[in-house]
Amino acid sequence: MSFIVVSPLSRIAEMAVRHKARDMISLIAKEQAFHRPGVIAADRHLTLCMNDITFKGTGGLVAPDETHVRWLIDFAASWRQETPLLIHCWMGVSRSPAAALIAALSLAPDQSEERLARRLRIASPFATPNARLIEIGDTLLNRGGRLVAAVRAIGRGADADGNAPFVLDIRDAACG
Repeated sequence: MSFIVVSPLSRIAEMAVRHKARDMISLIAKEQAFHRPGVIAADRHLTLCMNDITFKGTGGLVAPDETHVRWLIDFAASWRQETPLLIHCWMGVSRSPAAALIAALSLAPDQSEERLARRLRIASPFATPNARLIEIGDTLLNRGGRLVAAVRAIGRGADADGNAPFVLDIRDAACG
């Protein structure tokens, strides 16, 4: 079964090696410096520079936008799914869980948004997907507001310390 590993920045090397990931998406502020794990080739790494905000960027802040989400969907489509996809942000709580939901839904569009969101909550009691990314993903994937509603239904995650990576199956195991 194909799956996505969601991680905080501090644990990407460990998660890449542990899960044998060869593809990675980074959702990180433009000034945030980090090193790509050596097991991830440069051409299999997508960096999306954005802040974890849900409103139009002001000053030096960059809000997630449609271009970011299109690149995310395109990169997910290019992933061969032979090894897990690693998605990370600073804490692994907001931007990367939202990206994982969007990627999973783009790759398996026949699944229920509600069941996908519940799988996310089971995998991570801490995840609070970035609402702006979810809204844009819902629109670009033509989900008619169902992804937004499903994420609202699982509610805000528990307080997190940014040290809780998790695995999200792309498809519901019960549905194949």
